[in-house]
Amino acid sequence: MTNRDDKTLTSSGFYVSQEAPIHTDDPIPTPSVPAPDILRCAYMELVVTDLEASRRFYVDVLDLVVTEETEDTVYLRSLEEFIHHNLVLRKGPVAAVAAFSYRVRTPEDLDKAVAFYTELGCRVERRPEGFTKGIGDSVRVEDPLGFPYEFFHDVEHVERLAWRYDLYTPGALVRLDHFNQVTPDVPRAVAFMQDLGFRVTEDIQDDEGTVYAAWMRRKPTVHDTAMTGGDGPRMHHVAFSTHEKHNILAICDKLGALRMSDRIERGPGRHGVSNAFYLYLRDPDGHRVEIYTQDYYTGDPDNPVVTWDVHDNQRRDWWGNPVVPSWYTEASLVLDLDGNPKEVVARTDASEMAVTIGADGFSYTRQDDASMPEWKQGEYKLGNQL
Repeated sequence: MTNRDDKTLTSSGFYVSQEAPIHTDDPIPTPSVPAPDILRCAYMELVVTDLEASRRFYVDVLDLVVTEETEDTVYLRSLEEFIHHNLVLRKGPVAAVAAFSYRVRTPEDLDKAVAFYTELGCRVERRPEGFTKGIGDSVRVEDPLGFPYEFFHDVEHVERLAWRYDLYTPGALVRLDHFNQVTPDVPRAVAFMQDLGFRVTEDIQDDEGTVYAAWMRRKPTVHDTAMTGGDGPRMHHVAFSTHEKHNILAICDKLGALRMSDRIERGPGRHGVSNAFYLYLRDPDGHRVEIYTQDYYTGDPDNPVVTWDVHDNQRRDWWGNPVVPSWYTEASLVLDLDGNPKEVVARTDASEMAVTIGADGFSYTRQDDASMPEWKQGEYKLGNQL
């Protein structure tokens, strides 16, 4: 391994360091009060325009379990979940995200959330009865990055279906794994999330120090959320885990059998970042859903941070497959606490797609090998993909 500044180049082609080498010139002030102790990402509330079509997609195709439903809302969970839901589908006029919801360790952490965000001047709303069924005392905020966050502790328990093998299907979704958010200024977002207690596990940069994306966690996996550079605030995707990669292949086969292959946006494949096997789907409203498995443990306090070169075409897909343009450009709107879409602010830093053209012939697989075989290059030109 070789050193570059405070980072070490591994034989796998990426750099590792003890702390995230990300710095911002425009930080959000750090509150003087402690942040709430976040356990994990817990659920997402999605607004959908056709509830029946969305229910068919998430229940009949992806086999999420219906915990409860009303005329305008469906509450869904994965097979190993014991809290009321991991996903809320709520009918509304504009497809968007109403809440990125996190569970906190104690009821007192809700008081901390109120104090933390109030000091920042953010809009804060607290409902002792909760914002959704099955969730008790909750705090929702419009955070300084423009995202709607929720924090809760009290929750209605439901049956964990891990032992109900009679309910398992070949593509069974077992856990909610993470969110992915689109924001114009990734270093600013990372610094704020670090104030909230998140730790960076991986990131993508270039030699000039531009940060294109960063992965951050509270639970001991690669991430509970990621910040992807782009026009935002928007939601890039919500991700559910399977046990094995063959479960993801089964989902692909099922979509093909149902003549729904157009729902597959990207994959299946294996990420360089996170090392996970993946599949990206689009629901009837265009909300992006990742099916994800086999990342790695990150819970030790000295877990090394992985930094990828933006020109390494194995960062997004370990096999070097190109990334479709829509994956970089399209994402879901997010709502304020009144249910109105938040204004989208353009990214001014370089875009990952513009720099690499979706992992194209101008990128390199290894830093000391800046060219690809001639027969391979055309595959990575956007024009050749059309």
